[in-house]
Order: sequence, then structure tokens, then C-alpha cells
Amino acid sequence: EVQLQASGGGFVHAGGSLRLSCAASGLPSTGYSIGWFRQAPGKEQESVSCMSIPDGTTYYGDSVKNRFTVSRDNAKNAVHLQMTNLEPEDAAVYWCAGPCTVIGGTIWPPHDGLGARGRETLVTVSS
Repeated sequence: EVQLQASGGGFVHAGGSLRLSCAASGLPSTGYSIGWFRQAPGKEQESVSCMSIPDGTTYYGDSVKNRFTVSRDNAKNAVHLQMTNLEPEDAAVYWCAGPCTVIGGTIWPPHDGLGARGRETLVTVSS
């Protein structure tokens, strides 16, 4: 059973950086994909990224391209989301979940009740 646990949220001023981590366990040897998702108060859920494991192919949501970078720590079985040049619009609860799917460039989270989802972590960005 895949288990994911997100961490690393916090407070930052606009223009600052934060790194979120998603610790994974129970990943299948056949491969998996881990995505980052977020939701701000009053807004719909937004897909941030989706990384294919083990090949590392990563897709990003349009609003975070060129500012957010996903990396993988093989030794720790973790996926990191490095967020730079943060904007107030990036403030949200973030979580990692899998498997994510990319269709036509659009990132999809796992279907409700299926896959794995880590605990949410809050990112606050002040203007």
C-alpha cells in the first residue's frame, strides 16, 4: 500500500521560496507517479505537478511553470517541490497524491477514494 506524507509548509513573503517534501513508502516496483496539488480558500483544486517514477518525467501546471521545480531523493524515497518567487496567489493548502495522470498536458489527481494522498500542508504568502 502506497503511503504519502507531505511536510514543509510555512510562511513566506512574496518573492520568497519554500520547499515541500513528500515522503513515500510502499511504492510499487512497476513504477508510480506522484503529484502535488493545492487548494486556496474559495477556489477550486489546482494541479501543480506530476512526476513519473522512476523515469522522472515531470509536468507542471501553467501557473507554476518556471517557478516551481520537482525533484526526487531516491535515497529517502521522497519527492520535493521547490517553490521560488512565490506570489500571494500561491497561498493554499498543498498535498501530494498519487498516482497522478497527465492527459494532453493536463494533470489529473487520483480518482476519489483511489490512490494515496498525503496530509495537507499550509503555505502562506504575504504580499
